[in-house]
Amino acid sequence: MNAGYQGTRCPPEAASAPSDDAQFLAALEDCSLPPDSFDHAAHVRAGYLYLLRAPFLPATAAMCTTIARYARALGKPDRYHETITVAFMALINAQMRGAGDGGDWEQFRARNPQLLRSDALLAYYPRAVLESREARDCFTLLPQSV
Repeated sequence: MNAGYQGTRCPPEAASAPSDDAQFLAALEDCSLPPDSFDHAAHVRAGYLYLLRAPFLPATAAMCTTIARYARALGKPDRYHETITVAFMALINAQMRGAGDGGDWEQFRARNPQLLRSDALLAYYPRAVLESREARDCFTLLPQSV
């Protein structure tokens, strides 16, 4: 990651999303990944790649920093959602620790289709909690009533 980046420039346009994992993560980190290439599956892919590199806490910190910076670079800082980011990192981590990393992203993806559902967190959180400003700004623990 470029530690000096402040998220004040618009990301340069690229022809297409990189298919190589290292190139994909580098493009996300330097904010050159095309916005239309960063769908929910790409979020999960990034989380998976960070968790291959580091244990849960540092991987989650890196993911949060990168996604927030990318959102700022796109001029959409409100798109970053702390609770969704951290909760999906926990789900990805649980799958990796329980069933293995699959050997690579494509195999992990194929073995874990439930993670590719953008609504997967509704099994853990009421929609109203996920839609709240508080959950967007600060990781919110699972409500006890669920």
